[in-house]
Formats: sequence, structure tokens, C-alpha cells
Amino acid sequence: MNNIIKKRQLNTDTYTMRIVNPQIAMHAKPGHFVIIKISEEGERIPLTISDTDDDWIEITFQAIGLSTKLLAKLSEGDVVRDLVGPLGKEKEINKQKRVLGVAGGVGVAPLYPQLKAFRQAGAKIDLIVGARNIDNLLFLERFESICHDIYLSTDDGSEGLKGTVIEVLKKLNLKVYNEIVIIGPALMMKAVVDFCKETKALLSVSLNPIMIDGTGMCGECRVSINGESRFTCIDGPDFDGRAVDFDELALRQKTFKAEEHLCQLEAEHE
Repeated sequence: MNNIIKKRQLNTDTYTMRIVNPQIAMHAKPGHFVIIKISEEGERIPLTISDTDDDWIEITFQAIGLSTKLLAKLSEGDVVRDLVGPLGKEKEINKQKRVLGVAGGVGVAPLYPQLKAFRQAGAKIDLIVGARNIDNLLFLERFESICHDIYLSTDDGSEGLKGTVIEVLKKLNLKVYNEIVIIGPALMMKAVVDFCKETKALLSVSLNPIMIDGTGMCGECRVSINGESRFTCIDGPDFDGRAVDFDELALRQKTFKAEEHLCQLEAEHE
């Protein structure tokens, strides 16, 4: 149980791991996440499930903090100490005719199971993926089997249109879509929601704020939805994009990152 059966490095700091856990795999749905601890003293890391099979789940993560860097050092055959899930609410997959997925960076990982579920429900799927450069365009081979059209953008123009996903959105007829699913950095999701808010399409976003316990007890993952506090870990992570206070979310994430950086500096000098 919790054995790593496959590990793949996607680029400089991004990895996927398949971990054996039949109980979680059996109940996992699009939108669900797990919490991982790799040691008794380690912190709890919330990671969205990017794929499943009968007896394993897959996680995809960037090794940018102390805990995720330690996780990235594990190899095939190693065992993850603690794995809890599936947590959160599953994404509601309505029967839609046309669905547009918009992903930024590693947002392609949680987006994949959602779009796959829409495709299985009969929807025609289009996809926009944006990244810093060609090396950060991930999972494209997976989407080819479920998407009709795939559009790419990169900040440096190394693949697709030069610029953000907004440059692609400007060229599409958004009126044809019944739902637009947006997953990526908070500022990117805010920009897409603002651009698309005049459409009649449902706008779904998947939030990844600060989490600790993943059960609603700590309150760290508070977000404001239509002016009311919600907990991403139990009320989300998927919400109506038009209802999210992205400015508040970005401020909380910025504050947390600053505190996390100080903690890492202190740890390095101990």
C-alpha cells in the first residue's frame, strides 16, 4: 500500500507519481485531491489527483518547496508514509454539448480527469494550454485522444501563440461553449473569468489555496464565494468562477509564500 510504482520527471521541476492505493482509487472522482506526508515530522501536502486506475492514483506536482523537493527524491519502489483521500467535492459533470478547458502550467494535471469525464458524458472538448515556454507544456499527448481542437500559447513564443491564454481566447467564438473549465494560477484564472464573464457559459475554476488538515478544521483554506466564507478543502476545490474573490485569494497566497520563504531560510541556516 502506498508504493510508488511509476515516477516520471516531466521537466526541470515537475513530476508525476503513480501510487498504489486501491481504496482511494476506487472512490476518486474528478476534482478530488489527497494529502500526503512523507515522514512523521513532514508537513501535509495537498495534491489533486491527475489520473486513476483500479488500484493506483496519480499525482502531479512541482518540486519548489522543501516538502515537494523531498517528495521528488522518492523513487519507484519507495513507500509514501501517509496518504489520505479522496478529499474535497467531486466536480459536477453536467451533460454539456461543448466544453472549453483552459489550463495554465501544471493546471493541466487536475484539468485532465475533468475533461475526460466530460468527453465520456458526450461533450465535444476544446482545450487551451498556456505556459512560460515549450518545456512547460505538459500532458498534451493525453489530451489528444479526448479533445477536438487544442490551442497553445507560451510567454516567449516558443510554441503556439506568443502571450497568455487570453490571446487565444480573443480568437475563439466563446458563444458556442456551454461550460468553460479554468485551472491554473490564481491571476490567470481571474483574467480568464474576467474575459469570459459576459458569456452565458458556466465558468468553473479549481482553487488551490493554503491547506493544512484538508477537513475544514484549521480554516487556512478560506475563500470568499459571493461574499461568504467557504473552505476549499470541503466546499471545493471547484467553484463558480464568477463568485470567487480572486483579489483576496491572491493576497492570502502572497502572504503565505512570503512566510514560507522565511521558514525555508531559517531551516537552511539551522
